[in-house]
Amino acid sequence: MVINRSYSLSILLVIVTAFSCVRKPYTLEDGYIYVQKEERRNEYTQWQLVWEDDFDKGTLDTTLWSRIGLFESPKWKVPVEKWREVNNCFRYITATDPRVVEFDDENIHLKGIINPDSLTGDPRPYLTGGIYSWNKFAFQYGRIEIKAKLDPAYGAWPAIWMLSEKDIYPGQHNGEMDIMERLNHDDYAYQTTHNHYTITLKQTEPKKSTTAKINPGDYNVYSVSWYPDKLVYAINGIKSYEYPKVPGAGTYQWPFDQPFYLLIDQQMEHEWPGKITNPEELPISMTVDWVRLYQ
Repeated sequence: MVINRSYSLSILLVIVTAFSCVRKPYTLEDGYIYVQKEERRNEYTQWQLVWEDDFDKGTLDTTLWSRIGLFESPKWKVPVEKWREVNNCFRYITATDPRVVEFDDENIHLKGIINPDSLTGDPRPYLTGGIYSWNKFAFQYGRIEIKAKLDPAYGAWPAIWMLSEKDIYPGQHNGEMDIMERLNHDDYAYQTTHNHYTITLKQTEPKKSTTAKINPGDYNVYSVSWYPDKLVYAINGIKSYEYPKVPGAGTYQWPFDQPFYLLIDQQMEHEWPGKITNPEELPISMTVDWVRLYQ
C-alpha cells in the first residue's frame, strides 16, 4: 500500500492540535485562582485533575505555600511574647523552626514537638508546623482531596481546612470549610461548615457538621466537593454529609461563591482537644502525601 506522506502529516497535525486544545474546565484569575467555568456539575460528571502537589521535592514549594506563623502570618499577627493570650489553634505554630516542617522523599511532615529552647529562645513549651496557600493557590468550585496520616496524642488537633481568599463580604463571616479535624486518639474525624449563619446567628439547620470513621495509623483521603449550591464532604471516597445552600438565606448562610485557599496544620492544646497530658507521646507528625484539585 502506498501512503501519501503529506496526507499522513496532515492527519498527525490534526491529532496533535486536538490534544493541545483540550478544553480546560477553569479560568485562571490573578495568575493563581482556579475558577471552574461551569456553573453546575454533579456527582456523575467526570472530574479533571487541574492542580496537585505531591510534596516530593524535598523542600516546600514556596510558589504554592507559605508556612503559618503566630507572629509572621498577615492574618494572625501576634507578638510571640503574647502567646499565652492567644486562645486559638495557632498558639504554638511557628514559621521559623525547621524541626516542625520536614520532608522525606514522598511526604511533608507537619510536626508537634516539645520545645527544647523555651528558656532561652521562643518561650512556648511546644511548637507545631503548618502551611497555607493564601495568595498563592486558591480555587472556586471543584473537589479538593488530601491524603494524610495522623499521629495520635492526647492534646493533638491536626486540621485541613479552607478560608476565603479575599473576604468579599465585609461585616460578616466569609465562610470556612473544615475538611478534617481529628482529636487525640479518636478513630473518627470531624467535618464542618462555618459561616455567619451558624457562628453569629446560631442557626442549626441545615446541619453544619458530622463525624466519619477513619483508619487510625494509616493514610486516609479527606475531601470536599464544592458546587454552586452545596458542599459534599467525604472520607476515603465515602460521603459523610452534605451542606446545602438555603434559598433566600443570602450570603450569611452561603458565602461560598468566592475563591478559598487551603490550610494544613498540626495543632495542639485547646479547649477542644484538651491539654498535652502525655508529653512522652511527642513528637507527633501529620504526614501529607499529596493534595489534588479536580474541576
